[in-house]
Amino acid sequence: MKKPGRFFFVIESLLFLMVIWQTIQNPFLLLLIGSGVFLIYLALRRKRKLKTGNFKLFLGVILILFGLLNNPAVWLMLVFTILFIGLKGIEISGIDLSKYAFWHKKQMIMVQTQESESHDGKKKKQQWLGNERIGDHVYEWDDINLNVLSGDTIIDLGNTILPKKDNIVLIRKGIGRTRILIPTGIGVQLEHTALMGAVLFEDYETKLRNETLTLYSKEYSESSRHLKLVTNTLIGDIEVFRV
Repeated sequence: MKKPGRFFFVIESLLFLMVIWQTIQNPFLLLLIGSGVFLIYLALRRKRKLKTGNFKLFLGVILILFGLLNNPAVWLMLVFTILFIGLKGIEISGIDLSKYAFWHKKQMIMVQTQESESHDGKKKKQQWLGNERIGDHVYEWDDINLNVLSGDTIIDLGNTILPKKDNIVLIRKGIGRTRILIPTGIGVQLEHTALMGAVLFEDYETKLRNETLTLYSKEYSESSRHLKLVTNTLIGDIEVFRV
C-alpha cells in the first residue's frame, strides 16, 4: 500500500507543478483564476453585505473552476486519480478482471449423429465471440465449418460415428487455443497454418512461426473412416487428442 501511495503522490505532485506552469504561461487562465481569488477575498472580507458577498463568492468560485478546467494538466490529474482509485478498489475487492476478457471465453462443441436428412437450404449462424455449447440435440454428421475471432474452442467428436468417407473440419480463427477430441479408429489428417503457435498432434509436438504443417495419424492408411482437419490460426495453439 505504501509504494502505490507514494507513486500516486509523486505523479500528482508533478501534474500539479504542470498545472501551475501552464497557468502562468497562459495569461487568460491566469486572469480568470486571479479574478476568482480576488472576488472570493472580497466576499469573505465584507461579511455585512450578505447578498453582494454571496454573489461575489459564487462568481469567484465559477471563475476559478472555469480557469482550472481549461487547463489540460488538471484533466490529467482527475483521470489519473479516478484510475488509481478504481484500480485500488478492484485490487482490494479481489476481483479478477482478466477472466472476463473476451480472449478467455470458451466454446464447447459436442457432436453426435443421427440418420441422414436433407441439407437443402440449411443455414447456420456463426458465433465470433462468447460462450457456446452445441450438443443438446442429436443431429446428422455434417462437415464442420467454424469462424472464430478469439477464445478457446473445444470440438468433441467422442460420441460421433463418422461416415465411411473423407469428413472435414474447417476452422478459421484469430486468437486462442483449439482442442479437438477424436475417437480411436479414425484416420486423421491435419493441415494447420499459424502465424504463431504450438501444435500437439497425438505424440508429436512442435511450434510454428508463419508456417504450414501437414500431419497424418499412424493408422490413417488402414482406417476406413477419415477425418481431415484444416485449421488457420493467427495466434494460438492446436491440440488433437484421442478419446
